[in-house]
Amino acid sequence: MDPLVLGAVVALVTILVLFSGMSVAVGLLVVSAGFLIVFDGMRSLELMPEILFGKLDNFALLAIPMFIIMGASIASTRAGADLYEALERWLTRIPGGLVISNLGACALFSAMSGSSPATCAAIGKMGIPEMRKRGYPDGVAAGSIAAGGTLGILIPPSVTMIVYGVATETSIGRLFLAGVMPGLLLVGLFMAWSVFSTWRSGNAAVLSPTVYSWRERFEILPRVLPFLAIILGVLYAMYGGIATPSETAAVGALLCLVIAMVIYKLWSPAALWVVLRDSTRESVMILFIIAAAGVFSYMLSSLYITQSIAEWIGTLEVNRWVLMGAVNIFLLIAGFFLPPVAVILMAAPILLPIILTAGFDPIWFAVILTINMEIGLISPPVGLNLYVINGIAPDIKLKTILYGSLPYVACMVLAIVLLCLFPGIATWLPDVVMGEAL
Repeated sequence: MDPLVLGAVVALVTILVLFSGMSVAVGLLVVSAGFLIVFDGMRSLELMPEILFGKLDNFALLAIPMFIIMGASIASTRAGADLYEALERWLTRIPGGLVISNLGACALFSAMSGSSPATCAAIGKMGIPEMRKRGYPDGVAAGSIAAGGTLGILIPPSVTMIVYGVATETSIGRLFLAGVMPGLLLVGLFMAWSVFSTWRSGNAAVLSPTVYSWRERFEILPRVLPFLAIILGVLYAMYGGIATPSETAAVGALLCLVIAMVIYKLWSPAALWVVLRDSTRESVMILFIIAAAGVFSYMLSSLYITQSIAEWIGTLEVNRWVLMGAVNIFLLIAGFFLPPVAVILMAAPILLPIILTAGFDPIWFAVILTINMEIGLISPPVGLNLYVINGIAPDIKLKTILYGSLPYVACMVLAIVLLCLFPGIATWLPDVVMGEAL
């Protein structure tokens, strides 16, 4: 069978298997084993265990459970609420300062936790009721938190970026740096739309500042500054050449646990067990998907599917930006139905050769891919963040939350366009800090 036709059959079968309700990792293993047996015979299965466990034999993967523990220890405390209160008190004199403080809290909590749902839950529990009480439109209150929560997979340290780095053998340090400026760009676009939308609603009262004394502003800082110091310390250790990403993640996880115990009195063995249990569960899920995706990639390469697609793309007489547009549409559709980690691991073996053949920077493309995954987090039918917000504020209709998040989707699309026009937004900082890539 022609490799390109076989590739289409593999894609169709994979979609059907995943839509059957089977877990992503098991589904990838089933599809891989099935096609290897049919086209290479039973002996091909002898390599599957070696590939499965060999994919996990990578020191860089240690960063994933460590960053997850770091985020879980923060999410299990009042750090999100304290961060929200601190920003509200310091930004309250800015017109529309409450919605700006919520988005700022989302950005900072994303950097601490690396989890979009956790960010939505932690900031939304405080921010949504407060914004509604002050008269902000329900769409702005819910949509801003849903969109702000997506920043967790872009702003470093990002588990999604680690997965992309492992899957494509790309520098994780460069990927982290590449997410900084685009992350700030998205925060700025989100804030600009939120303030404009609130002003357009005609309720001037919500834009009027609430006065806090200097004592009230300073008294809350000791509860959030240690966490922010850990983030800066982790980034400094990573880019100052002091430690590898995995080593800094381990130290960051330990320090976050210690601070959670000291500042937020997380002494209970039951509470600590919940943190470790949930972290282990999420880490095993991600690592299992990574291992299964390794087998899936081997199957694609063994059947010459990946190479044939790359060669076919190379022969097309089509503008590379048209090609990039098609890739973005594919990523958007995939992100509507699958979690970011699954999309990256499944698509990277096929898309990376295409991206390199077309002359695009793989670091820049990682940011484009991640923003597409962010759109999927606030778009139906899956739209995980939409359901998290609906669980926090059940009296806000899901339809209202969806409509409220659509302008933020437009902001993300605008960010992708700006990154295409000015790729230096993503590549400038990595080149400055780590030197130009060879």
